[in-house]
Amino acid sequence: MLLLLWSSSLLLTSALAASVPALRHGVKPKALRTRQQSTRTRSSPSTCNGTLTPKLFIISQFDSEETTWYNRPDIDLLARNITVPGASPLFPDVHCTESGEICQFTVGEGEINAAASATALWLSTAFDLTSTYFLIAGIGGVSPHIATTGSINLARYAVQFDLQYEFDRSQVPSNWTSGYVPQDAKLPDAPAIASNYPGSIYGTEVFELNNNLKLRAVELARRATLNDTQAAQIYRSKYGYSPAQDPPTVVECDSGTSNTYWSGSVLGEAFSAYTKLLTNGSGEYCNSQQEDNATLEALLRGHLAGKLDFERIILLRTASDFDRAPPGETETEHLLEAEQEGFGIAIENIYRAGIEIVKDVVEQWNSTYAKGIAADNHVGDLFNSLGSEVEADIGTESIYIN
Repeated sequence: MLLLLWSSSLLLTSALAASVPALRHGVKPKALRTRQQSTRTRSSPSTCNGTLTPKLFIISQFDSEETTWYNRPDIDLLARNITVPGASPLFPDVHCTESGEICQFTVGEGEINAAASATALWLSTAFDLTSTYFLIAGIGGVSPHIATTGSINLARYAVQFDLQYEFDRSQVPSNWTSGYVPQDAKLPDAPAIASNYPGSIYGTEVFELNNNLKLRAVELARRATLNDTQAAQIYRSKYGYSPAQDPPTVVECDSGTSNTYWSGSVLGEAFSAYTKLLTNGSGEYCNSQQEDNATLEALLRGHLAGKLDFERIILLRTASDFDRAPPGETETEHLLEAEQEGFGIAIENIYRAGIEIVKDVVEQWNSTYAKGIAADNHVGDLFNSLGSEVEADIGTESIYIN
């Protein structure tokens, strides 16, 4: 009996192990992968002797996003490894170059993990972050009407999609476009309807970042030769229209946060409308993910505590999958079964585009970055917590709390 159980267990383990590579090349490897840290060749984690003053901090969300930076000829991020109290148990260490100029930290997936870990980072006494730039760099879904898999998306706005009322679509009026309604509003998500602004504001619904810094990052990312594969091209061709079927490129468009790993054209159109609503028509949703607004709120709190500069944040996401199905494919097939083949190129392109930004920060520190790249737009949240004197592109005067 013991032998039979052992044999069955061995067969199951072998089957699972054999399936992992296939899952990583499937439509949603991020959602399906095992929750184990990658094996790394590095020195032992330790506390920091003295305070490091990084020029740039790379923020990742999970293992594949972090390991794409490791063992590269341009940068050795495993030279120094510093344990941060309060960080994710899965990702307890910050990794830095020997000089401490560039560091990388993984906050974990989902809004709670991201906020808790990012807060632990700026509370750490191991770092002086007051002049540090932050490159939030990860993968996410993408609207096929705005970009394609493998593309680099750089955002001015981050919108929190799941901070709304939600109804099952089968239980709403037939003329409603979705089951999502802004909090304390009466109608579903739709752009440019003033009465449909959320009447109840928590403050994390939308963030606006330094647009001049974003524009510089866009030009730097365009220096990169982006990775692509024939397999990804074959899946893209199913859409039959541009830019979905085009090669990867660098796109200026905005990021949407939701703990729920959603998919489908109905939700995609609703969240696109909500983005335009909260940004007074100036934002354009393209990228779905699960952490950005949480990370940004934590960093905004750090700014208010005098620990960092919120104007020094770059938000970069690469497209690993489409947020809705191509013609002839159901939404459930698209999310649960289809082989989109975008994961690998998206992970690689984090590095290819990101390293151009990293190198520029280091090389042009004295001439450009040390003094800061001044924003000429509103930067911050709906409450104007940072006291910007520039007219905001997010929200309306009627919902400002202060």
